[in-house]
Amino acid sequence: MSLLVRLFFQLLSLLPFAFFHALGSFAAFILHRVVKYRRALIEQNIRQAFPSITQQELDRVIKSFYRNFADTFTESIKMLTLSRRAIKKRCTIDLTLVSELLKEGKSVQLMAAHQFNWEYVNQVIPPAIPAPYYFVYRTIQSPAFNQLFLYLRTRQGGRAVSAEEFLEKRDEIFAQPSALILGADQNPSRPATARWMNFFGKPTPFHVGPAKGAITHNAAMVMLNLKRKKRGYYHLECKLITDNAARYSIDELTWLYKTEAEKVIQEDPTNYLWSHRRWRHEWNASYAPIYQGN
Repeated sequence: MSLLVRLFFQLLSLLPFAFFHALGSFAAFILHRVVKYRRALIEQNIRQAFPSITQQELDRVIKSFYRNFADTFTESIKMLTLSRRAIKKRCTIDLTLVSELLKEGKSVQLMAAHQFNWEYVNQVIPPAIPAPYYFVYRTIQSPAFNQLFLYLRTRQGGRAVSAEEFLEKRDEIFAQPSALILGADQNPSRPATARWMNFFGKPTPFHVGPAKGAITHNAAMVMLNLKRKKRGYYHLECKLITDNAARYSIDELTWLYKTEAEKVIQEDPTNYLWSHRRWRHEWNASYAPIYQGN
């Protein structure tokens, strides 16, 4: 069944980009105007991040969000057979910083926010760096679609590590200079053990794992910013957070990531996954104090 599903989508991916963007526009209309997919949550999240936003600007951001959200999935189908040359044309990169750190013998922890279209990241990075590239994934319940997305994300040389086995494999990953990408802007399942700090002005829990791992292995930490140039075209930028994570505490390093995540979201609010419940949990006095930065 997994092979048949993959063959179907590979054949479908041979259709031109115009088809997938038309499909994306149709899907965006259904999500926005008909289903109103998580509409209240999306508006609530955007208003939290941008309290002075006007209604007109809010409507524009929401409309663009749905299109970018839909395009992420329709474009991903096209990526199943997209050539490396076409991928490089569609998503330009400058990974000089990352390559230099790896050549110096440093492992690099690539930090990302959930920007669109995140599937390009696993396509463009592996061929462009002189070391192994790892990404962490959560297993999809459908075995057929789990295998399909693993095929997509590893076809350019990326190495998959499931979230369930990541902790036991982290030392192995960092045993040699490697690049590891982590999206640390998701909501922790256990807020009592998370680090709390203000994210867009509201107390928010953050995972401690990324900072703890970087400090333990004295990795470099680099922030990724996936910019949408126009529909179907992107540019991936890198910014050094630190080349020596061991100099920082978990709170300090998480704060630095948090600050960079806010910047990339502020730069283009239409290009962020507002439909996830980032502010699901409320801080209470039984948790650690809210870290306010240095």
